[in-house]
Amino acid sequence: MGRHFQEKFGKEKQVAMLMPLLEGLDGVEKMSKSKKNYIGIDESPQEMYGKAMSIPDELMNKYFELITDFSPEQVAKLKADLDSGELHPRDAKMLLGKTIVRMYHGTEAAEKAEQQFISVFQKGTMPDEIPVVEWKGNLEVPILDFLVDLKLLGSKSEARRMIENNGVKINGEKVEDTRLRVPITEGLVVQVGKRKFVKIKM
Repeated sequence: MGRHFQEKFGKEKQVAMLMPLLEGLDGVEKMSKSKKNYIGIDESPQEMYGKAMSIPDELMNKYFELITDFSPEQVAKLKADLDSGELHPRDAKMLLGKTIVRMYHGTEAAEKAEQQFISVFQKGTMPDEIPVVEWKGNLEVPILDFLVDLKLLGSKSEARRMIENNGVKINGEKVEDTRLRVPITEGLVVQVGKRKFVKIKM
């Protein structure tokens, strides 16, 4: 109807492409950067893969359909295999994560992201490649300030909650004291949550 009105008023008829809304990683709200429930196309392969693994099981078919290069026939077979129990939801998520990374970073990066996920999250080891941050501050820093200065968390209150929820490790050791003063040393590895790692360079 709108196209006909445009023509009557001497305007060029416009084309509208309508797409279904895609729920974000929380499975509730639409995917949005502001809601922090998104997978960014410019994120690292490891971050993409890790986020894909957190997608609710019931949304996997929709993700395969809307954001991968799978054909409708492939998506239908995937759904049938999941429904029959032939394909485990974990394996489907790993395929989804690998596919998303392949589309934006290539096959080699997808393979490495998958191997790192298996190594870090299933075997509990450190990733092979950890972002390096050059530290120019004091040689002993309160843990809350340290996490914020490294931009691993956005505020001291957020850092405190993460520690209280057992989500912070230094050199593989869980941090339990929010008042801890951290001695900064070369090669110190800080982990926040399951996917964020940094290594300190002095």
